[in-house]
Amino acid sequence: MRYIVAFFWSFILGQVVCYIGGALSSAAYDFKLSTIISLAAALIICLIGNFSQPAKKSA
Repeated sequence: MRYIVAFFWSFILGQVVCYIGGALSSAAYDFKLSTIISLAAALIICLIGNFSQPAKKSA
């Protein structure tokens, strides 16, 4: 469930950042490109979160 929420918020925030960034630089807003970039960033962040945790020692 946490991955669904992470991807959802990454999608929303990625769209906002791309729209505002495009407006500030007078560039065209590209929905498809901003979706790909935001979901790729979410995937990388989730992978870093999984692999950066220390291994659990079993007793």
